[in-house]
Amino acid sequence: MDFSIPSKLQALLDRARTFVETELYPLEQPFFESGFNAVAEELREKRAKVKAQGMWLPQIAKEHGGLGLSLLEHGLFSAEIGRSPLGHYTFNCQAPDSGNMEILIQYGSPEQKAKYLEPLLAGDIRGCFGMTEPDYPGSNPVWMGTTAVKDGDDYVINGKKWWTTGGDGAAFCVVMTITDPTAPPHFRASQILVPTDTPGFIIETTTPFMGHRGEGWASHSEVRLDNCRVPQANLLRPEGAGFLIAQERLGPGRIHHCMRWIGVCERAFELMCKRAVDRKISPDRPLASRQFVQGWIAESRAEIDAARLMVLHAAWTIDQLGAKAARDQISLIKFTAANTMMRVVDRALQAHGGLGVTDYTPLAVFYRMERAARIYDGTDEVHKLSVAKRILRGYADKSLNI
Repeated sequence: MDFSIPSKLQALLDRARTFVETELYPLEQPFFESGFNAVAEELREKRAKVKAQGMWLPQIAKEHGGLGLSLLEHGLFSAEIGRSPLGHYTFNCQAPDSGNMEILIQYGSPEQKAKYLEPLLAGDIRGCFGMTEPDYPGSNPVWMGTTAVKDGDDYVINGKKWWTTGGDGAAFCVVMTITDPTAPPHFRASQILVPTDTPGFIIETTTPFMGHRGEGWASHSEVRLDNCRVPQANLLRPEGAGFLIAQERLGPGRIHHCMRWIGVCERAFELMCKRAVDRKISPDRPLASRQFVQGWIAESRAEIDAARLMVLHAAWTIDQLGAKAARDQISLIKFTAANTMMRVVDRALQAHGGLGVTDYTPLAVFYRMERAARIYDGTDEVHKLSVAKRILRGYADKSLNI
């Protein structure tokens, strides 16, 4: 693996960093205090600037209007724009739409691409993704209660979803639903495109998390599908491929998440170092003179660099050999990067004292918004168990049940 960054890519990374610092940092305070809608109009203007500056859709191939970055290159880009909670949305590579774009490109019909993909790529609409259910554990995704039953040329969908990110204001939802309950577990579910204005698609509420409900893209919806009828043409084909399609988006999606978390780490680290130098604890001594703080800074730098290299190597492996070859690496980076982020943010918050728990810096927002990183896309425990079992099978007799 070559650790050098080509000059053309470095110039792009520098432009992205400058844009985030000059255009997005000033919007953070009103976003923290008043919510997403308070900055929505200004973000539309910033998105237009991103397009004009040639940084739109970094993760999408050039033939679809994107920059065509490899997964490794997008990882580096993602770390730069991840320094702001508004970064990925502004560059149109935010979850869940980054994954929605990818699966529509790969599995969407021409009609589905025209109706959903093209306006999604243009930034004219948003989508959401309905998989997690309140009555079933996310750690066992093959077990779900939402069903889609054929009736004439339609599917009739019934069930509940929650943690449907960005459901508020989304134009459509990719709904994971059981289409054949008699099939083997991993072939029972399909993914169906459901316009959010379809009768029976009901957003019951936005979920309050860590004391905040959120709004617009920066929110999570609780959805009820009550005899929700859509054409069978809305199926992402083939039927029964729901989990296959989900896996297609999860591998690259975890790289996106992990490198965004590295961006969060770098922002928190910078704030911690500046605070340590600027904050006086006596007339002649800065906070940086304390060994506790020096230890936090050294440990944080080492942990961020280690996590960064792990994630970039996983991205490189996917680019070179495919997601299957990187299966263990994907699990390892998921919990390593998430935990590194929480440790670094916590140290930075502690170094800021009372200021750290206010919304005058992004630290409390990072702490609140990103704690769920250890839960979504597979809990830490599930990733640790799965990768440990695969490792141990290489040492054990094949007859041993691990």
